[in-house]
Amino acid sequence: MKTLVMDTTSTPQESSSKRHFHWTNKVGNEEVEVPMSKIIEEDTKEDDKGVPVQVPVPGPSATSQATRRKLQAVAISRLRSVLTVFGKNRSNLPFGLGSRVVGTLFGYRRGHVHFAFQKDPTSQPAFLIELATPISGLVREMASGLVRIALECDKAKGAEKKSVRLLQEPLWRTYCNGKKCGFATTRECGAKDWDILKAVEPISMGAGVLPLSNSDGVEAQAGPDGEVMYMRARFERIVGSRDSEAFYMMNPDSNGAPELSIYLLRV
Repeated sequence: MKTLVMDTTSTPQESSSKRHFHWTNKVGNEEVEVPMSKIIEEDTKEDDKGVPVQVPVPGPSATSQATRRKLQAVAISRLRSVLTVFGKNRSNLPFGLGSRVVGTLFGYRRGHVHFAFQKDPTSQPAFLIELATPISGLVREMASGLVRIALECDKAKGAEKKSVRLLQEPLWRTYCNGKKCGFATTRECGAKDWDILKAVEPISMGAGVLPLSNSDGVEAQAGPDGEVMYMRARFERIVGSRDSEAFYMMNPDSNGAPELSIYLLRV
């Protein structure tokens, strides 16, 4: 039987590899501990006279640390200011009115048209406006085809300029299918308006005459202006800019153009 003899001498190639690479001796998964004296020797050098000199470890200077703290303080201050402004803007939003709203057109048969937009059927109106147009005339207009209502208001100029949201403008010029129809005014939701909105709350979409009830739950007689007519539907809200918004009535079958569209413009 031949006995294999291992040559323990290092070849020039192996010696060269040892010079170019740092080899780490390991036993299992544990590394060989390096003595502290060896680390101290590596961190020291000798001067020209052979006296050991400690080499300082590079680190951030006091000036750089102060500059870094200052930049961090400025960044935190800006972040807080942005969060504060964002919180204020959210608090001024019209009841969180989003891209889908509930729209209700209502009014007495011999009265004016009222429009109310709500975030949901149970919330207070974010936008309630009264038009000079009689509701009977608008019903006839809608029966003949598509209706486009444009509401325009003027921008404040010079010293009178102030940051008023578009839905908070008080006075509007009204156009129905291109014809001027007087003025419209933004109003607060009164008790009678809220009673009507609560009466149509279960209705998701439809039109008709509203049977009102008195405080005892008994059906009340029609008022001096006749019965209350209403039309209720879901609207898609599109915000073009801070000076333009549009509300498009959503058809349940998703076919054809919306029957009613309302445009708000500040010019």
